[in-house]
Amino acid sequence: MSVQSSAPRIGGWLIVPLAWLLMTLLTSALVLAMYLSALVNPELRQALLHNTQAFTLQWSLSLLTSLVVWIYSIWVTWMFCKRSRRLPRHYIIWLLLTVVLAIKTFAFSPVSDSAAIRTLLIALLAASLLVPYFKRSQRVKNTFIEQ
Repeated sequence: MSVQSSAPRIGGWLIVPLAWLLMTLLTSALVLAMYLSALVNPELRQALLHNTQAFTLQWSLSLLTSLVVWIYSIWVTWMFCKRSRRLPRHYIIWLLLTVVLAIKTFAFSPVSDSAAIRTLLIALLAASLLVPYFKRSQRVKNTFIEQ
């Protein structure tokens, strides 16, 4: 006789938020690697250290932001896989964080407007679809029940 868990497995439409989370986790890891490459490459390190203090401060804040997003994404992924009861609230916070970072990219980063708008629209679309899903879905309420 086999004993089944009362909570459903992660499946169905929950695969979409998990995929979005994993994609963002990988993207933030690549961004973090890009910032850290400036410390490894001698030419980039020289340019970083001999630039203005404002530039170094901006680079440091970007590195810190990337590190925080990466660590928080890892933690949210861990909670997702453990089916933690705290996950829905933190997933919503994580989605809103991605929207805030997309707005920051649009307003302050030296990227083309089309790329910044595309990033912002994708983050807004993900948040507008997944926040109501995590707030109202019975599957979410039944799946994320573990301590």
